[in-house]
Amino acid sequence: MRVALREARKGLGRTSPNPAVGALLVIGGKIAARGHHARAGLAHAEIECLRRFKKKVPKTAILYVTLEPCSTVGRTGPCTEAIIGSGVRHVVIGAPDPNPKHAGRGIEILKKAGLDVRSGILSGECSAFNEAYNKWITTKLPFVIAKCGMSLDGRLSMPPGEPRWITSAASRRHAHQLRAQVDAILIGAGTLRADNPRLTVRGVRGATQPWRFVLSRAGSLPRKTHLFADRFAERTLVYNESNLATLLRDLGEKEITSVLIEGGGEILGQALDQRLVDKVQLYVGPIFTGGPIIAFGGTGAGSTQEAPRLKRVSHIRIGQDVCVIGYPSYDAIVSE
Repeated sequence: MRVALREARKGLGRTSPNPAVGALLVIGGKIAARGHHARAGLAHAEIECLRRFKKKVPKTAILYVTLEPCSTVGRTGPCTEAIIGSGVRHVVIGAPDPNPKHAGRGIEILKKAGLDVRSGILSGECSAFNEAYNKWITTKLPFVIAKCGMSLDGRLSMPPGEPRWITSAASRRHAHQLRAQVDAILIGAGTLRADNPRLTVRGVRGATQPWRFVLSRAGSLPRKTHLFADRFAERTLVYNESNLATLLRDLGEKEITSVLIEGGGEILGQALDQRLVDKVQLYVGPIFTGGPIIAFGGTGAGSTQEAPRLKRVSHIRIGQDVCVIGYPSYDAIVSE
C-alpha cells in the first residue's frame, strides 16, 4: 500500500476536483502493473493499472488501491464495474470514499460480486493524502492553508528599504512544491501593491498553474503587475468581497478544493480569527527583523484559553530555516 501511495503522489495537485489515487496489480508477491489518476476526466488509477497489464488476470492477482473504487458514473465509468469485469478476485483498499453519497458502496458492490475485499489498510495515511478533497467533498468548502515566510519575531517584512527576503532561496523552492499541490492562491490587495508577486509554480515539472485570486475592498488595483500581465493573466481574478468566508464558499461552489493564502498579514490574521485555516505551513528565518508587517495581524483570541493551537505539528530543517507544519485546533482549553 505504501508503494501504491507513492504511485498516487504522481497525480498530487493535478487531479482536482478528484482525489489523487494510486493502484498496483500484484501477482506472486511482485508488482505486475501500476497506475495513478493523472487528471480529472482521465482514467482512474484502477483502470489505468489494469490497462497496463496486457495479459489475462490470474485468479491469484491482488489489486491494491489507495481509495475505495468509485461505483457511479461521473466523468468516467464506475471502477467497480471494470474491476469485476477484469477478472480480479482479490482487492485491498486503503481509505474509504469520504463522499457521503458513496462511502462504503464500492466495497459492498465488490463483495456482492464475490470478490475478496480487505479495506482499511494504512487507512490513516491514505486518507490524509487527500486532505483537501476530503474536506471539499463533505462540506463543499475548500481546504485552506496559511503559508508565509516570517522572522523569529513574527514579521513578514524587513524594515523599509531593506532586502525583501527573510527566508532562503531553498525555502522558497520548497514552497513551490506546496503551490503545485493547490487549486488556488489568495492574496490581499496590499500584498499585490507592495510586493508585485508572481504567484507562479517554478521548478516543479508538469505542475498546473493554480488560479490566483486577489481580495480587494476598493477594487482599484495597479494593472501593470505580474498577475495581470504575465502569461497566466487569464488565471487571475479580483474579488471585491470583504467577507473571506463568503469568498471561500463561492470558490468551493466553483470546484476549488484547496486555497493557499500567501498574505499579507491582514488577510492571514482575518482567516485565523474567523477560524477558516485548516493547515499552516510557516517558513521561519533565523532573524529578528522588527519589520512593520506582522505575520498574523488579526484581532487575536480573547484569552489564552480561546487561542488556536497547532495539532499534529511537524518541522523540517531547510538550511538555517525551519518549516513548521501543523493543523490549528479551535477548541477552547477546558480547565481541569
